[in-house]
Amino acid sequence: MNVRVDGRGPADVRPRKVDMGYLALAQAVARLAEAGHVPADVLGDSVAAVSAGIVGEDLLLDLAYEEDAKADVDFNVVMTGSGDLVEVQGTAEGRPFSRAQLDALLELASEGIAQLTEFQQQSLTG
Repeated sequence: MNVRVDGRGPADVRPRKVDMGYLALAQAVARLAEAGHVPADVLGDSVAAVSAGIVGEDLLLDLAYEEDAKADVDFNVVMTGSGDLVEVQGTAEGRPFSRAQLDALLELASEGIAQLTEFQQQSLTG
């Protein structure tokens, strides 16, 4: 089993909508908190999402369109910044996948979300 992460861009833009939606929400909450309209800690945690999949024997994070079109498994994961799962959705588009592959995809997604969470925090603290 090979693993590749290259960030060439998602075939499914939904994970990016979750990532950018959280950033917009966090910025809006910060402004409202500065104005005294909401508590500064109203957001309990951050949230981020990634797509992943299996193409042939390769586990891929953030699939490009061409990869997604021929993926045997299509997978989306949404997690909080502290690592709790919000959504896990996976489909065998071609052949069924094993529990070991599921676990490996979750681990790959978790690593990607950790990187996104770090990026989000850096973006918000500027």
